[in-house]
Amino acid sequence: MHTSKETFKEILISAGFRGSRRSLSSKEGQSTKQKAKILHPPIETFWQLPSTKERKRSTKPETVKTMMSLPFKKGVQKSKSLQTILEGSHDPKDEQIVDSFRQLLFLEGQLPGKNSDYHTLLRFLRMRDYDLIEAKNMYLNYLKWREEFHVDEISEELKFEEFNEVKMCYPHGFHGVDRCGRPVYIERIGRVNLNRLLEVTTIERFVKYHVYEQEKTLNWRFPACSLAAKKHIASTVSILDVKDVGMSNFSKPARYLFLEIQKIDSHYYPETLHRLFIINAGSGFKVLWKAIRTFLDQRTLAKIQVLGSNYSKTLLEVVDPSNLPDFLGGECTCSDYGGCLFSDKGPWKDPSIINILQAMHGAEGENGDEEQNGFTAIDSFGGVTPDTVLHLKDVYDVTPTRDDTFGQPFLQKILTLQCVVDDTKSKIQALEASLKITKSVMEGLGQPVEELKKQIIVSKRRS
Repeated sequence: MHTSKETFKEILISAGFRGSRRSLSSKEGQSTKQKAKILHPPIETFWQLPSTKERKRSTKPETVKTMMSLPFKKGVQKSKSLQTILEGSHDPKDEQIVDSFRQLLFLEGQLPGKNSDYHTLLRFLRMRDYDLIEAKNMYLNYLKWREEFHVDEISEELKFEEFNEVKMCYPHGFHGVDRCGRPVYIERIGRVNLNRLLEVTTIERFVKYHVYEQEKTLNWRFPACSLAAKKHIASTVSILDVKDVGMSNFSKPARYLFLEIQKIDSHYYPETLHRLFIINAGSGFKVLWKAIRTFLDQRTLAKIQVLGSNYSKTLLEVVDPSNLPDFLGGECTCSDYGGCLFSDKGPWKDPSIINILQAMHGAEGENGDEEQNGFTAIDSFGGVTPDTVLHLKDVYDVTPTRDDTFGQPFLQKILTLQCVVDDTKSKIQALEASLKITKSVMEGLGQPVEELKKQIIVSKRRS
């Protein structure tokens, strides 16, 4: 479906102030691109719950336990309180430009799907400074990548049997949450044994495992953290320990792996990083950092804080000691799980929260056998695999249900009607072509008949 100039202008106008930059002249647009990217506030800024003054006070506070008592039967929608927690509040300006973005995607022939929820579209818009055209191109590339890389199949079928061995030679993992409820991700780069890593797995499989974890964070960890924090959570806090890391660690395989992961994270999972702390940065790493930072955009760089060995105070301001491993100055050891980076500690492992998310999924899907739905399945990572079977995009989709002119139901009806019209046009064109061929054949047959008539007349005259 092609976008007419007039329709496109209307979309740009409806986008409001944030989308108005596309109406600039080409010279002004080029000068805008040359400027540093705008650094927007944290992605959850407008996704907090309404203040207590704006809400009706409940007779008793809602906890995970009380939320568990809410009914989740087939055909019954999740309660408004849970929906509010998962959705948060929207900035009206963001809503306006997301609606415009949907219209633009619709005119490109993109049907609303599981990867077109409000927050996903907003992340791509933010990454491109609310530039509709650039965000559209980035988003379409994302959909193409998902199809070509078979992301959905990876999320459901990847069996990473070498998980434990990879953890030993590449210490990393999620562990707890920060003081705002965001998941905390930790890597100990200085302890990476790349040669051993490439013996137990391949770069291709490791990249697939990374994509698997990214999907798990989006579809399982974020919703779980949102329920635990009682507000929308959509980004992570990362800690990279680079003790003893220098240029010698940036070998060809290491560079390739870094670039692949950096490309995937920035192009296909934008705006999911809240803050990144690089700790134990010595003189060797600082030389390496000059090379690495050239691959990062301005927005990402603004979220990174490089610290030396005196990092404890900074980390403890962001993460409670109970959620910070002892090797980073915290109090946690996770002795029952073989160490903090093996535990995958967090709200996403809380049985009460798991039950809520499973119940929400069951309420919106078909009732089936628990084993078939995977509620009790155990994956090769040593834990429950809710993300492989509980596709929570529909639960996590926070697009408001509205009857506005450009709402999803209306767009679907229009697109369906357009498909019918196109199909009818193609049938008419085919019929017209057939009529032309028939006419041509009849004309061709008519010539021999006329010749035959003339021969009969001549023959009669002679006789």
